[in-house]
Amino acid sequence: MAGSIPASVTSDQRLALGSRAPEAVTSILRILRSAGGGAGMAITCALFAVAILADRIAPMDPFASVAVPLSAPSAAHPMGTDDLGRDLFSGVVHGARTSLMVALSVTVLASVLGIIVGAVSGWRGDLVDDTLMRLTEFVQVVPRFFLAAIVIALFGPGLDRLVLLLGLTSWPAMARVVRAEVLSVKTREFILAARALGAPAGRILAREVLPNVLGPTVVVASLNAAAVILLEAGLSFLGLGDPDVVSWGYLANNAQRFLRVAWWMVVFPGASIALAILGLNLLGDALSDALNPRALAREVPDADGARRRA
Repeated sequence: MAGSIPASVTSDQRLALGSRAPEAVTSILRILRSAGGGAGMAITCALFAVAILADRIAPMDPFASVAVPLSAPSAAHPMGTDDLGRDLFSGVVHGARTSLMVALSVTVLASVLGIIVGAVSGWRGDLVDDTLMRLTEFVQVVPRFFLAAIVIALFGPGLDRLVLLLGLTSWPAMARVVRAEVLSVKTREFILAARALGAPAGRILAREVLPNVLGPTVVVASLNAAAVILLEAGLSFLGLGDPDVVSWGYLANNAQRFLRVAWWMVVFPGASIALAILGLNLLGDALSDALNPRALAREVPDADGARRRA
């Protein structure tokens, strides 16, 4: 009788491990089938490809004066030049690397903190849950933009300080989502069985609980990355970014004085910011639909095995 529980749990674990890969492929295909999801994934992947290959796509130094100042877009300079004769195309391409690097770094830091706080809060409950949730609420009401502006004004601009500050203030949404999922998962049968077998709490959290709550965290992370791109662009637009690193907000800040005579200086960086945010938001919405259990429950398999809406 005592040996039947381990056998059952082991069988369930093998089935879960075997089904994760097909479920991941199914989720990706579900995202690509939707118009918004396919567009969001295409835009996001294209922007990350541009950021990774920036040195090959635009080998020109974005800070080097290479042409006549305020030249309109042409074959030699597809996005024109700025007031110092710097190639705007090189600035936009290299700015993609900076903006996406900041967004990715902040998202990773905020996700790690949010997952840890949310998992511990939901698993332990009681006083620990109350304390961590009050801390989460305190951080959530802090105005990130004005706090970042104050810190940069006091300690000077720098990407490291910006990433650290935004990462330490962007985790509450992730923590709330993870906590809600952990509260739901920890009452299920396979968790109770693992507890009955005497498995340590840390092992249960790492191997049983967290793999079942990571779906919603991907959605939150994608939306958080879009918000970070906009926040970084806003700070750089106000002159609070790192002047030694080119970014989309930095380019938009340089264009303020030339809106009437050089429209391209603001259009191309602004369009890049809007495109990045649009792509991440579309991808986040598609991920939310693809990983929504209620939506999956309404799908029924066809004769060929494909799943369709009921």
